[in-house]
Parts: sequence; C-alpha cells; structure tokens
Amino acid sequence: MLRLIAGDPWRRCILETVRALELPDSWVGAGFVRALVWDHLHGYSEATPLDDVDVVYYDADRTDRQVERRHEERLADLWPADQRLVPWSVKNQARMHVRNGDAPYRDTADALCHWLETPTAVAVRMDPAGALQLLAPLGVDDLLAMRIAPTPHAQNRRLGAYRKRVLSKPWARQWPKLEVINPA
Repeated sequence: MLRLIAGDPWRRCILETVRALELPDSWVGAGFVRALVWDHLHGYSEATPLDDVDVVYYDADRTDRQVERRHEERLADLWPADQRLVPWSVKNQARMHVRNGDAPYRDTADALCHWLETPTAVAVRMDPAGALQLLAPLGVDDLLAMRIAPTPHAQNRRLGAYRKRVLSKPWARQWPKLEVINPA
C-alpha cells in the first residue's frame, strides 16, 4: 500500500504539502488511500478523482473550526501552481467527537476507530525524513479484500449512519468488485 502511494507523484506531493504545515498528529486519509488501493486492485490505469483530500490531525488546544479553514487556505497557498487544484478538507479530530455524539477522542488513531466503515479508517503521512507511515488502527484487511464493512463503533452505535453513507456513495458503481456488508 505504501509502495502504491510512493509511486504516485501527485499523492507524494499532497503528503509533502501537508507535512509542511507541521500539524500535530496529522495524516491524510479516507479516499486518498482507499481509492488508490481499489483502483489498483481493479486494474485501473487512471486514478479515480477524489471529491476531497481529507487531512486529519489532533490538537485539543485549538478546536475552533476557523483554525481548520485557515489550514485549508494555507494548504492551497502551498500547493504548486502547476498541479491540478486540490479540494482540501481539514478536520481537527479533537473536536469531531461532538458532531458524532461520542466521548472525546484521545488522538487521531482513536478518532479513526470511530469512523463509519473499515476501509476508510486508514491514513498515511510523510515523516520529516520523507518516509511514509501508515495509520490503520482497525487494520487493512477489509480495504485489501475490497470489503466495505462497518467499524466496530458503527456496528454498535451508528449502524443507521453507516447504512445511509454506504447507500449514498457510488462506490459499487466505481469499483464493481466491492463487497458491501450490511447496507440495508
């Protein structure tokens, strides 16, 4: 998986740009990783366009949404002018528990455990030396098996939200080999 990301110049540039912000416990996740893996497993030669690039970080001292917007603006300023535009979406996971009705998250890894589906609960970052690191607190088995399944948290507390999200996404049309667990 990290080899796929390392071999994708656009994704490496994204990770370098995010690294430049030096946000605490920051990662790029969700579709940024998931779509690349599923494209590869489907044998696609063209990358599936992303609706957004999900940058997640954890900063319990600065949970104002305006701070996230400033980070999005800064990423846009840092992004090379010769590259296609990036729809940045920056979310401080230290505040997302409120939206989800959960107890406060401890860090970004804990927040990912509270996301709705397992193949989305993955993220990657570039360390200061340029090495890629993977964050997958629930593992990558479902991602690699092309299986969309609820996280344990979604299964226990948010199954309706999981079902609604899966039904609203065009994933099965885009990647027809996917197996969807419990969508109805």
